[in-house]
Amino acid sequence: MITPDRVKQLAQEYAPDAVQVRRHIHANPELSFEEHNTAAYVRQVLESYGIASVSLAETGVVALIEGKNPEKKVIALRADLDALPIVEANEVAYKSKSTGVMHACGHDVHTSSLLGTARILQNLKEEFEGTIKLIFQPGEEKFPGGASIMIKEGVLQNPAPSGIVGQHVFPMLPAGKVGFRSGMYMASADEIYITVKGKGGHAAMPEMNIDPVLIASHLIVALQQIVSRHASPKVPSVLSFGKIEAKGATNVIPDEVKIEGTFRTMNEEWRKEAHKKIKKLAEGLCESMGGSCEIDIKNGYPFLKNDPELNERARAAAENYLGQDNVVDLDLWMGAEDFAYYSQEVPACFYRLGTRNEERGIVSGVHTPTFDIDEAAMETGIGLMAFVAIEELKSI
Repeated sequence: MITPDRVKQLAQEYAPDAVQVRRHIHANPELSFEEHNTAAYVRQVLESYGIASVSLAETGVVALIEGKNPEKKVIALRADLDALPIVEANEVAYKSKSTGVMHACGHDVHTSSLLGTARILQNLKEEFEGTIKLIFQPGEEKFPGGASIMIKEGVLQNPAPSGIVGQHVFPMLPAGKVGFRSGMYMASADEIYITVKGKGGHAAMPEMNIDPVLIASHLIVALQQIVSRHASPKVPSVLSFGKIEAKGATNVIPDEVKIEGTFRTMNEEWRKEAHKKIKKLAEGLCESMGGSCEIDIKNGYPFLKNDPELNERARAAAENYLGQDNVVDLDLWMGAEDFAYYSQEVPACFYRLGTRNEERGIVSGVHTPTFDIDEAAMETGIGLMAFVAIEELKSI
């Protein structure tokens, strides 16, 4: 019988190496779908543990750890490989060597943690029944999402897992703690691209022009009513615009303005309806002010739902491994994750790994140039995921 203490002993033994693996990956980040060196490194590390692997989706990696009676049950564990286009501001020994590219969302932690987990499971494979499928996927940060490509290329087949577990850093939670939530957890995420068209000219003679900057300004304000006046209070929704491009000048009104934003929600029917309302409002307002618009809404990641039964089993394993005081409830999260694609196909559990350390000033959020982790979280991460996988293989 594999006890929590047995796994903890191995996690403690392997954690220093997992930290070094994490630092190597952090120092050598690669953008979405460009993770060639990272994938090669992952395969090299797996091979050093005696684990064979194959490539999938060009820069993805898949491996199996087969215990006794390998066909009895299969559980998948997932990590992501890609970094973000951010200039790192941390002054650390493992600072990014690639200017303008940084592991600012913790994918270096996810990958190194899963490698550490794999090492533990490989050590224990003669003591459990079933198979662990390891999935290292590319392109989580970039549409259409590496998970969707991996699924299309058969990552959930041969063998087909009965469920999948993912782990993600959570800088709002102290290192040593983890968070779970059953059911709906994260939002769908769609990209909105609007080009407002008018008639440019001299800014001193606005009566001669159709000002797309003014139209765009009204449009951004008006679109907020899609959420404030049409969305049900029971359905969380967010509509935000993060980019406006008007290539005019202090005395030049441009011919067009480009706007980019995101729409997020947790209900598929409302998602479709909101898209129609956004388009109708945008086209009508622009026309009423003498202009026109082109609008493109790209369907992004679906909502992420945690299977209640798998989630509760994983949470029980976490409480057994870490103690109840170190396992917390998570709130709904309007962020998006392409792990959601897996959750639409098989029972899924996506939980959070605490990485915060206020005493050391490790408090920055993900997607910021100062994001980092308390590396004590690595020991928690590699051990917990291994124990969750072992416990899940026992369930019928």
